[in-house]
Amino acid sequence: MRKLILLAILVGLQQLAHAQKYMTRTAQVSFFSSTAVENIEAINNEVASVYDAATGDIVIIVPVKSFKFDRALMQEHFNENYLESDQFPKADFKGKIENAAAINYTKEGTNSVKAVGTMTMHGVAQQVVVPGTLTVKNGNLIFKAVFKVKNKDYKIVIPSVAANKVAEVVEITVNSYLTPLKK
Repeated sequence: MRKLILLAILVGLQQLAHAQKYMTRTAQVSFFSSTAVENIEAINNEVASVYDAATGDIVIIVPVKSFKFDRALMQEHFNENYLESDQFPKADFKGKIENAAAINYTKEGTNSVKAVGTMTMHGVAQQVVVPGTLTVKNGNLIFKAVFKVKNKDYKIVIPSVAANKVAEVVEITVNSYLTPLKK
């Protein structure tokens, strides 16, 4: 009888943990552009992310002006000329972790995942598939992904004068440390 009760409690706790929502307001998104002339990197530590373990729904919101560059002029050109951040102040991803139901949120470890959804940037929405990992550690989740984006897919125009300095394809890295929402 004790074993049956213990089993019922464990199953109930696992379902509770599985229904848990996680969030952060300090996720990191960075991008890297590499050309023969110049490498450009920017980091944004003001990214918000919410994940629902029960449904696999994930939302990542990136305030565009929060990207920090090594040089102020790069940051100015990025915001004014390329991403036009006054007109398009945020980028976001809204989608699902495809295999969320297969993840044991009570067991520490790293799981390969695929986020499928819509990424909107510079006013353009594109369907994307982003491979990554979701790590369960100390009751928290760590979502990491690295993927590439073509500037032209989001109507980001690089002026001809800077074409040899900015890559046509930019690498995006996401690091999101999510903690459980308190009920």
